[in-house]
Amino acid sequence: MDFHGIDLNLLVAFDALMNEQSVTRAATQVGVSQPAMSAALSRLRKLFGDPLFMRSAEGLTPTARARELAEPIARALQQLESTLVKKPEFVPGKASFTFKLGLSDYPAFALLPSLLQALGKAAPGVSLNVQAFNDRDQAVDLLDAGLIDAAIGVPPTHADARILMRPVLQDEFVTIVAHGNPAARRGMNMKNYLELPHVLVSPEGELHGIVDQALAQQGKRRTLALTLPQMFAVPAIVAKTNMTATVLKRVALHAQAGRKLVLFPPPVSLPKVEFDLIWHRRSDTHPAQVWFRKFIGEHAALL
Repeated sequence: MDFHGIDLNLLVAFDALMNEQSVTRAATQVGVSQPAMSAALSRLRKLFGDPLFMRSAEGLTPTARARELAEPIARALQQLESTLVKKPEFVPGKASFTFKLGLSDYPAFALLPSLLQALGKAAPGVSLNVQAFNDRDQAVDLLDAGLIDAAIGVPPTHADARILMRPVLQDEFVTIVAHGNPAARRGMNMKNYLELPHVLVSPEGELHGIVDQALAQQGKRRTLALTLPQMFAVPAIVAKTNMTATVLKRVALHAQAGRKLVLFPPPVSLPKVEFDLIWHRRSDTHPAQVWFRKFIGEHAALL
């Protein structure tokens, strides 16, 4: 078998550059100097006959050829590592470890309390350091910077091959009104729905949400009376006003004002909302991280 003098360390450098999209961070990951990583990038460009990474305001942007190479090279390196390097076993009950977890508001509300309870039993020496984020793409920035080990939130818009994801949580929408609202007695058909003033939850500050998109497809439009970024304030607001809102079901069911609300299926078809577990490829095979992600997935499946 002839690899034409290919240095395996060049593939390690390529994988680090793909993961970090920064010469400085890639050098730190591999444990070499920045000039050495720059030299490796020059050799990689010559080897593959492609620039591979272009400089931009965000760092190094992979070319189409780099994206094409990323998955098979990462997979090959992982197979070599699993064959040649014996990793220490992670024993949850004996481990002393802090996991850094990024959470948007909904997963923190729906998952975190029972996750911590289960974690205390399975791994009493393991602790969590939670960081909040609202913008879906902020999770990628936090992972790139190494500030978190994993995140749970709505799938990001600009994830690349270095970012891995799988669904862990799902919920459906319900439409809520106060018990005293006439719509609570009349029912929630489209006519009644459109006659009411609406609350829109928009963490990213947009004035047009998923409900508005679904209504627009039918040539309809609702009246927005309030737009706010915090979904957990909505049940209390609806309970004390003549407004309506379409929110995730768990938010309505577990709200303190829940007893003062009536829940209806939305009169417009809406998809279920999926929350993904998101992590960086650099930690994909780390034993503790593998266990932690599996633990989160198994626990979320019980909700």
